[in-house]
Amino acid sequence: MAVETGSPAIAEPVSHAANGMARHHLYIFAALLAFGLVAPFVLYPVFLMKVMCFALFACAFNLLLGYGGLLSFGHAAFFGSASYVSAHAAKVWGLTPELAVLTGTIAGALLGLAIGALAIRRQGIYFAMVTLAFAQMVFFFSLQAPFTGGEDGIQAVPRGSLLGLVDLSPDRTLYYFVLAVVFLGLLLIYRIIHSPFGQVLKAIRENEPRAVSLGYRVNRYKLAVFVMSATLAGLAGATKAIVFQLASLTDVYWTMSGEVVLMTLLGGMGTVFGPLVGAAVIVTMQNYLATFGAWVTIIQGCIFVLGVLLFREGIVGVLSKWVKKPL
Repeated sequence: MAVETGSPAIAEPVSHAANGMARHHLYIFAALLAFGLVAPFVLYPVFLMKVMCFALFACAFNLLLGYGGLLSFGHAAFFGSASYVSAHAAKVWGLTPELAVLTGTIAGALLGLAIGALAIRRQGIYFAMVTLAFAQMVFFFSLQAPFTGGEDGIQAVPRGSLLGLVDLSPDRTLYYFVLAVVFLGLLLIYRIIHSPFGQVLKAIRENEPRAVSLGYRVNRYKLAVFVMSATLAGLAGATKAIVFQLASLTDVYWTMSGEVVLMTLLGGMGTVFGPLVGAAVIVTMQNYLATFGAWVTIIQGCIFVLGVLLFREGIVGVLSKWVKKPL
Protein backbone atom coordinates (compact mmCIF):
# COMPACT_ATOMS: atom_id res chain seq x y z
CA MET A 1 0.00 0.00 0.00
CA ALA A 2 1.45 3.36 -1.00
CA VAL A 3 2.28 5.77 1.77
CA GLU A 4 2.81 8.90 -0.23
CA THR A 5 -0.87 9.81 0.20
CA GLY A 6 -0.60 9.35 3.95
CA SER A 7 0.06 11.90 6.59
CA PRO A 8 3.57 13.02 7.55
CA ALA A 9 3.08 11.01 10.73
CA ILE A 10 3.18 7.91 8.55
CA ALA A 11 5.46 8.79 5.64
CA GLU A 12 8.35 10.38 7.55
CA PRO A 13 8.97 7.57 10.06
CA VAL A 14 8.79 5.01 7.26
CA SER A 15 11.70 6.65 5.46
CA HIS A 16 13.58 6.82 8.76
CA ALA A 17 12.95 3.12 9.38
CA ALA A 18 14.41 2.30 6.00
CA ASN A 19 17.74 3.79 7.08
CA GLY A 20 18.23 1.03 9.67
CA MET A 21 18.71 1.18 13.43
CA ALA A 22 19.39 4.58 14.97
CA ARG A 23 22.96 4.91 16.18
CA HIS A 24 22.07 5.52 19.83
CA HIS A 25 19.75 2.50 19.77
CA LEU A 26 22.57 0.41 18.33
CA TYR A 27 24.81 1.51 21.20
CA ILE A 28 22.15 0.63 23.76
CA PHE A 29 21.59 -2.83 22.27
CA ALA A 30 25.35 -3.42 22.20
CA ALA A 31 25.62 -2.33 25.86
CA LEU A 32 22.74 -4.61 26.84
CA LEU A 33 24.35 -7.54 25.05
CA ALA A 34 27.73 -6.86 26.65
CA PHE A 35 26.12 -6.63 30.09
CA GLY A 36 24.15 -9.79 29.44
CA LEU A 37 27.27 -11.75 28.55
CA VAL A 38 29.08 -10.92 31.80
CA ALA A 39 26.09 -10.60 34.16
CA PRO A 40 25.86 -14.29 35.25
CA PHE A 41 29.39 -14.07 36.63
CA VAL A 42 28.27 -11.26 38.95
CA LEU A 43 24.59 -11.86 39.65
CA TYR A 44 22.45 -14.93 40.29
CA PRO A 45 21.66 -16.46 36.86
CA VAL A 46 18.10 -17.59 37.77
CA PHE A 47 17.21 -14.07 38.91
CA LEU A 48 18.60 -12.66 35.67
CA MET A 49 16.64 -15.17 33.60
CA LYS A 50 13.45 -14.20 35.41
CA VAL A 51 14.13 -10.54 34.64
CA MET A 52 14.74 -11.33 30.97
CA CYS A 53 11.57 -13.42 30.60
CA PHE A 54 9.43 -10.70 32.12
CA ALA A 55 11.25 -8.04 30.12
CA LEU A 56 10.29 -9.85 26.91
CA PHE A 57 6.73 -10.23 28.21
CA ALA A 58 6.53 -6.50 28.96
CA CYS A 59 7.99 -5.57 25.57
CA ALA A 60 5.42 -7.82 23.87
CA PHE A 61 2.63 -6.10 25.79
CA ASN A 62 4.09 -2.68 24.99
CA LEU A 63 3.95 -3.56 21.29
CA LEU A 64 0.18 -3.86 21.66
CA LEU A 65 -0.46 -0.98 24.07
CA GLY A 66 2.32 1.49 23.36
CA TYR A 67 2.28 1.21 19.58
CA GLY A 68 -1.09 -0.34 18.76
CA GLY A 69 -3.03 1.68 21.34
CA LEU A 70 -4.88 -1.45 22.54
CA LEU A 71 -5.12 -2.05 26.30
CA SER A 72 -5.38 -5.74 27.09
CA PHE A 73 -6.18 -7.00 30.58
CA GLY A 74 -5.76 -10.60 29.50
CA HIS A 75 -2.18 -11.03 28.35
CA ALA A 76 -1.57 -13.58 31.09
CA ALA A 77 -3.66 -15.98 28.97
CA PHE A 78 -0.94 -16.12 26.30
CA PHE A 79 1.95 -16.06 28.75
CA GLY A 80 0.46 -18.79 30.93
CA SER A 81 -0.97 -21.05 28.23
CA ALA A 82 2.38 -21.10 26.44
CA SER A 83 4.02 -21.92 29.77
CA TYR A 84 1.72 -24.92 30.26
CA VAL A 85 2.13 -26.20 26.70
CA SER A 86 5.91 -25.81 26.82
CA ALA A 87 6.14 -27.60 30.16
CA HIS A 88 3.87 -30.41 28.96
CA ALA A 89 5.80 -30.77 25.72
CA ALA A 90 9.12 -31.03 27.56
CA LYS A 91 7.95 -33.34 30.36
CA VAL A 92 5.36 -35.61 28.72
CA TRP A 93 6.25 -35.49 25.03
CA GLY A 94 9.98 -35.45 25.70
CA LEU A 95 10.73 -32.61 23.29
CA THR A 96 14.07 -30.83 23.42
CA PRO A 97 13.94 -27.37 25.06
CA GLU A 98 14.02 -25.39 21.82
CA LEU A 99 11.13 -27.44 20.41
CA ALA A 100 9.21 -27.18 23.67
CA VAL A 101 9.61 -23.40 23.64
CA LEU A 102 8.58 -23.28 19.99
CA THR A 103 5.50 -25.39 20.70
CA GLY A 104 4.46 -23.10 23.55
CA THR A 105 5.02 -20.04 21.39
CA ILE A 106 2.82 -21.47 18.62
CA ALA A 107 0.12 -22.20 21.20
CA GLY A 108 0.25 -18.57 22.35
CA ALA A 109 0.01 -17.39 18.74
CA LEU A 110 -3.02 -19.57 17.98
CA LEU A 111 -4.77 -18.49 21.16
CA GLY A 112 -3.97 -14.87 20.30
CA LEU A 113 -5.49 -15.32 16.86
CA ALA A 114 -8.68 -16.82 18.30
CA ILE A 115 -9.12 -14.21 21.03
CA GLY A 116 -7.93 -11.29 18.90
CA ALA A 117 -10.38 -12.05 16.08
CA LEU A 118 -13.23 -11.51 18.55
CA ALA A 119 -11.73 -8.84 20.80
CA ILE A 120 -10.81 -6.30 18.08
CA ARG A 121 -14.49 -5.87 17.27
CA ARG A 122 -14.70 -3.72 20.38
CA GLN A 123 -12.78 -0.61 21.37
CA GLY A 124 -11.58 1.07 24.53
CA ILE A 125 -12.68 -0.34 27.85
CA TYR A 126 -14.91 -2.87 26.11
CA PHE A 127 -11.87 -4.33 24.35
CA ALA A 128 -10.03 -4.53 27.68
CA MET A 129 -12.96 -6.27 29.37
CA VAL A 130 -13.31 -8.80 26.55
CA THR A 131 -9.63 -9.74 26.85
CA LEU A 132 -10.00 -10.06 30.63
CA ALA A 133 -13.03 -12.32 30.20
CA PHE A 134 -11.14 -14.60 27.83
CA ALA A 135 -8.17 -14.67 30.18
CA GLN A 136 -10.41 -15.80 33.03
CA MET A 137 -11.75 -18.55 30.80
CA VAL A 138 -8.18 -19.70 30.16
CA PHE A 139 -7.52 -19.60 33.90
CA PHE A 140 -10.47 -21.83 34.73
CA PHE A 141 -9.53 -24.18 31.89
CA SER A 142 -6.02 -24.41 33.33
CA LEU A 143 -7.49 -25.15 36.74
CA GLN A 144 -9.74 -27.96 35.49
CA ALA A 145 -7.87 -29.52 32.55
CA PRO A 146 -6.31 -32.90 33.37
CA PHE A 147 -2.90 -32.22 31.82
CA THR A 148 -2.25 -28.96 33.72
CA GLY A 149 -2.02 -30.53 37.17
CA GLY A 150 -4.69 -28.29 38.67
CA GLU A 151 -3.48 -26.23 41.62
CA ASP A 152 -0.16 -28.09 41.65
CA GLY A 153 0.68 -27.14 38.07
CA ILE A 154 3.26 -29.01 36.00
CA GLN A 155 6.33 -29.56 38.13
CA ALA A 156 9.80 -31.02 37.61
CA VAL A 157 9.93 -29.96 33.95
CA PRO A 158 13.22 -31.23 32.48
CA ARG A 159 15.51 -28.61 31.01
CA GLY A 160 16.87 -31.16 28.55
CA SER A 161 19.63 -30.63 26.02
CA LEU A 162 19.73 -27.94 23.37
CA LEU A 163 19.51 -29.63 19.95
CA GLY A 164 20.16 -32.85 21.82
CA LEU A 165 23.79 -31.78 22.29
CA VAL A 166 24.20 -29.08 24.96
CA ASP A 167 22.98 -29.93 28.46
CA LEU A 168 20.96 -27.01 29.82
CA SER A 169 20.80 -28.28 33.42
CA PRO A 170 23.50 -25.87 34.67
CA ASP A 171 21.99 -22.44 35.36
CA ARG A 172 24.72 -20.57 33.56
CA THR A 173 24.39 -22.66 30.40
CA LEU A 174 20.63 -22.20 30.36
CA TYR A 175 21.16 -18.48 30.96
CA TYR A 176 22.89 -17.99 27.63
CA PHE A 177 20.10 -19.87 25.85
CA VAL A 178 17.55 -17.55 27.46
CA LEU A 179 19.70 -14.52 26.64
CA ALA A 180 19.74 -15.52 22.97
CA VAL A 181 15.97 -16.07 22.89
CA VAL A 182 15.14 -12.80 24.63
CA PHE A 183 17.65 -10.71 22.70
CA LEU A 184 16.37 -12.00 19.36
CA GLY A 185 12.83 -11.32 20.56
CA LEU A 186 13.75 -7.73 21.41
CA LEU A 187 15.38 -7.21 18.03
CA LEU A 188 12.26 -8.56 16.33
CA ILE A 189 10.06 -6.16 18.30
CA TYR A 190 12.38 -3.28 17.39
CA ARG A 191 12.15 -4.23 13.73
CA ILE A 192 8.35 -4.40 13.89
CA ILE A 193 8.14 -0.99 15.53
CA HIS A 194 10.42 0.68 12.99
CA SER A 195 8.96 -0.97 9.91
CA PRO A 196 6.26 0.57 7.69
CA PHE A 197 3.80 -1.72 9.47
CA GLY A 198 4.83 -0.19 12.79
CA GLN A 199 4.38 3.33 11.49
CA VAL A 200 0.86 2.52 10.33
CA LEU A 201 0.15 1.18 13.82
CA LYS A 202 1.24 4.48 15.32
CA ALA A 203 -0.99 6.35 12.86
CA ILE A 204 -3.96 4.18 13.87
CA ARG A 205 -3.17 4.78 17.53
CA GLU A 206 -3.03 8.55 17.07
CA ASN A 207 -5.99 9.00 14.73
CA GLU A 208 -7.91 5.89 13.72
CA PRO A 209 -10.60 7.66 11.61
CA ARG A 210 -7.89 9.35 9.54
CA ALA A 211 -6.13 6.03 8.98
CA VAL A 212 -9.42 4.55 7.81
CA SER A 213 -9.95 7.49 5.45
CA LEU A 214 -6.49 6.89 3.96
CA GLY A 215 -7.55 3.38 3.00
CA TYR A 216 -5.85 1.30 5.70
CA ARG A 217 -7.76 -1.77 6.83
CA VAL A 218 -7.52 -0.93 10.49
CA ASN A 219 -8.94 -4.17 11.90
CA ARG A 220 -6.39 -6.22 10.00
CA TYR A 221 -3.55 -4.19 11.47
CA LYS A 222 -5.06 -4.51 14.95
CA LEU A 223 -5.42 -8.26 14.61
CA ALA A 224 -1.89 -8.59 13.26
CA VAL A 225 -0.31 -6.68 16.14
CA PHE A 226 -2.50 -8.54 18.64
CA VAL A 227 -1.26 -11.90 17.32
CA MET A 228 2.35 -10.68 17.24
CA SER A 229 2.09 -9.49 20.82
CA ALA A 230 0.46 -12.76 21.92
CA THR A 231 3.15 -14.78 20.15
CA LEU A 232 5.99 -12.92 21.84
CA ALA A 233 4.22 -13.12 25.20
CA GLY A 234 3.93 -16.85 24.59
CA LEU A 235 7.65 -17.01 23.84
CA ALA A 236 8.35 -15.38 27.20
CA GLY A 237 6.02 -17.74 29.05
CA ALA A 238 7.35 -20.86 27.33
CA THR A 239 10.92 -19.86 28.16
CA LYS A 240 10.02 -19.15 31.78
CA ALA A 241 8.56 -22.66 32.15
CA ILE A 242 11.89 -24.17 31.13
CA VAL A 243 13.85 -21.84 33.41
CA PHE A 244 11.85 -22.57 36.57
CA GLN A 245 10.91 -26.11 35.53
CA LEU A 246 7.36 -25.22 36.47
CA ALA A 247 4.09 -24.05 34.97
CA SER A 248 1.52 -22.90 37.52
CA LEU A 249 -1.79 -21.08 37.84
CA THR A 250 0.12 -17.93 38.77
CA ASP A 251 1.14 -17.62 35.12
CA VAL A 252 -2.49 -17.40 33.94
CA TYR A 253 -4.00 -15.51 36.87
CA TRP A 254 -5.35 -12.01 36.30
CA THR A 255 -2.69 -10.48 38.56
CA MET A 256 -0.08 -11.47 35.99
CA SER A 257 -1.87 -9.30 33.44
CA GLY A 258 -1.84 -6.48 35.98
CA GLU A 259 1.88 -6.87 36.59
CA VAL A 260 2.78 -6.54 32.93
CA VAL A 261 0.67 -3.38 32.69
CA LEU A 262 2.53 -2.02 35.71
CA MET A 263 5.92 -2.88 34.20
CA THR A 264 5.06 -1.14 30.94
CA LEU A 265 3.67 2.02 32.51
CA LEU A 266 6.45 2.31 35.08
CA GLY A 267 9.20 1.87 32.49
CA GLY A 268 7.58 4.00 29.81
CA MET A 269 4.75 3.09 27.48
CA GLY A 270 5.53 3.55 23.80
CA THR A 271 9.30 3.46 24.31
CA VAL A 272 11.64 0.75 23.07
CA PHE A 273 13.55 0.15 26.31
CA GLY A 274 10.98 1.30 28.88
CA PRO A 275 9.44 -2.14 29.47
CA LEU A 276 12.93 -3.56 30.10
CA VAL A 277 13.48 -1.06 32.90
CA GLY A 278 9.98 -1.55 34.29
CA ALA A 279 10.36 -5.34 34.35
CA ALA A 280 13.77 -5.09 36.01
CA VAL A 281 12.39 -2.78 38.72
CA ILE A 282 9.33 -4.90 39.49
CA VAL A 283 11.14 -8.26 39.48
CA THR A 284 13.94 -6.84 41.62
CA MET A 285 11.41 -5.57 44.16
CA GLN A 286 9.64 -8.91 44.25
CA ASN A 287 12.94 -10.69 44.75
CA TYR A 288 14.59 -8.51 47.35
CA LEU A 289 11.45 -7.45 49.23
CA ALA A 290 10.11 -10.99 49.55
CA THR A 291 10.86 -10.98 53.28
CA PHE A 292 8.13 -8.36 53.76
CA GLY A 293 5.47 -10.89 52.77
CA ALA A 294 2.11 -9.38 51.85
CA TRP A 295 3.56 -5.88 52.27
CA VAL A 296 5.35 -6.29 48.95
CA THR A 297 2.11 -5.48 47.10
CA ILE A 298 1.62 -2.32 49.17
CA ILE A 299 5.22 -1.24 48.58
CA GLN A 300 4.79 -1.85 44.85
CA GLY A 301 1.63 0.24 44.89
CA CYS A 302 3.40 3.13 46.62
CA ILE A 303 6.32 3.00 44.18
CA PHE A 304 3.89 2.93 41.27
CA VAL A 305 2.05 6.00 42.60
CA LEU A 306 5.35 7.84 43.05
CA GLY A 307 6.42 6.75 39.59
CA VAL A 308 3.22 8.12 38.06
CA LEU A 309 3.60 11.41 39.94
CA LEU A 310 7.32 11.90 39.27
CA PHE A 311 7.64 10.13 35.91
CA ARG A 312 4.33 10.64 34.17
CA GLU A 313 5.71 9.23 30.93
CA GLY A 314 7.59 6.42 32.63
CA ILE A 315 11.21 6.28 33.69
CA VAL A 316 12.59 5.89 30.17
CA GLY A 317 10.01 8.33 28.77
CA VAL A 318 11.35 11.07 31.03
CA LEU A 319 14.96 10.15 30.26
CA SER A 320 14.11 10.31 26.57
CA LYS A 321 12.94 13.91 27.04
CA TRP A 322 16.07 14.80 28.95
CA VAL A 323 18.43 13.47 26.29
CA LYS A 324 16.08 14.64 23.52
CA LYS A 325 16.29 11.29 21.73
CA PRO A 326 13.68 8.53 21.48
CA LEU A 327 14.54 5.62 23.76
